[in-house]
This record gives sequence, structure tokens and C-alpha cells, in this order.
Amino acid sequence: MRRPALILAIMLAFAAPADAAGPRFLPWNNGTTASEPETQVQRIDADTFVIRQSIRTNFEAPFLYLLFGSDRALLIDSGAGGLRIRPTVEALIAGWLASHKRTSIPLTVAHSHGHGDHHEGDSEFANRPDTTVVGLTPQEVAQAFGIRNWPEDIAIFDLGGRPVSIIPTPGHEPAHIMVHDPQTRLILSGDMLYPGRIYVPTDQYATFIASADRLAGFARRHRIDALLGAHIEMTTTPGKDYGYRDTSHPNEHPLALPPDAIARIAAAARQTASNPVNSNQGDFILFPRPPAP
Repeated sequence: MRRPALILAIMLAFAAPADAAGPRFLPWNNGTTASEPETQVQRIDADTFVIRQSIRTNFEAPFLYLLFGSDRALLIDSGAGGLRIRPTVEALIAGWLASHKRTSIPLTVAHSHGHGDHHEGDSEFANRPDTTVVGLTPQEVAQAFGIRNWPEDIAIFDLGGRPVSIIPTPGHEPAHIMVHDPQTRLILSGDMLYPGRIYVPTDQYATFIASADRLAGFARRHRIDALLGAHIEMTTTPGKDYGYRDTSHPNEHPLALPPDAIARIAAAARQTASNPVNSNQGDFILFPRPPAP
């Protein structure tokens, strides 16, 4: 890890403004510069941080999210490997603790879902003091967050003065969840809804549709300004995505999707239920594919 580059990325990101339509970010590292750091951090508010793993360390270039409450911190995803992610997380925790004149805070490491590009860094946190690493199965996720009836129930996980909703959304993957944060009015939407290819195994299509309908019902009851997912795979040209395993993403689509993307993905899934085919929505592509062997 190149510590000076990491610190510079964090300092620059603190200047990023926000508005009622959701966060506005500085340009993300996108593989077009050979010297880009392994991680880039941008701040949504004083208690909410977005970490992007460089596409030069792994073509998935996932986004991770770190949220602080008064009682605990929540890290959503631990990266795709190819680097050590914990130093970036530790730097953010240390900065938050210093600004609050504290010496420690418990950390929960959870996952948007169980695919490998979202949990490769778990081993770095396995022996960290006062840290819980949530498992990868639906049963482990349900137990960790107190979800009694998976996937129908929506649980509240209180970080301490900051209750977030844990929304089960299986379909893309059996243990997939989304996190709604009323403090920022954001949904952290993992791999179910982001500017890219939304892969759905065809044998899980009914499950995915039920999750999309559950999410749409939640959205009707809560204020949501934007959705932040786990990847960017679309360009600024509507409907045009990058190639699979591309290691450079010039002209990336913004990370945030508007709230109406929820209704659009639910409608697209229902419309293709009897014949799952690609549905290009301009800022994301519903992308059915055969089940993995």
C-alpha cells in the first residue's frame, strides 16, 4: 500500500459536495492512470465513507462502504483481493476516532452478498480486536442482523443513533442484502442495482422478482435520494457498457442511480419473467444468464 497516495486520496475526497439528488463525487480512479493508488476514498458525510478498489488491483473494482454510529462501525464488503484493504479501513477508523476524541469502536464486517469479489479481505479482519465478521450464507446473515423470516422480514441494525435497515434481496446471489441509511437517505444496493450488468441466474428469476418487488414496496414507504451499488460497468453513453474484464474505464457513468431505478428494474424483471432476456435500461442492464454449473 502506498500510504502517501492513500492519504492524498482521502484528503481530496473530503471536498466532495452533496445535494438533494444524492452524493456528488470527484472522479473515481478508473484505470486510465498508471500511478493511481490501490484504493480511493470519498466522504459522503462525517460518518459515511466510500472506498473504491483500483481496477488495477482487480478488474471488478468494487466499492465498499464504511458507516459510523455512536456504538459501532459497519463495513459493507471487504474487497476483491489483489491488495490489503485493512490499512485503508484502519486509516478511516483512526481519523473518525480522533475527531470524536475516542480510542476505539466495535466494527462489524458484513457483505452485500457472498460472491468472492466482495469478501476476499475478510481474513485481514479475522483476528482484529472487537470485530465481528458476518458469514456468507443466508442463515448467517439472518442471524447476525436478527432477521427471523428470511427473506421476507426487514431488520433494523442500530449503529448507535443511526438505525439502518437490512433488506434481504436474494436472486443475484442467495445471501444478497441492501442497506438503507436514513441519515444519508441512500440505499447501498450491492450487485442487485448499480450502473452495470445486473446478472441474474435464470433459475433464480422468480426469487429476484420477489426481491425487486420487496425493494419497491420499501421504497414507497421511505425517502430515498439515490442508490449506490458495488461496481460501475456503464459508460456515460446511455446503454453502453464496458467489456468484461476491461482494466480501464474511461468516461464512467456516475456511481449513483436515481430512485426510479427501483421501479424500472422491478418492471423489467416482471416483463421478462416468462422469457428472461437482456433489458437495457440505459443506466443499467438486466442481464439473465444460465445458472453456474
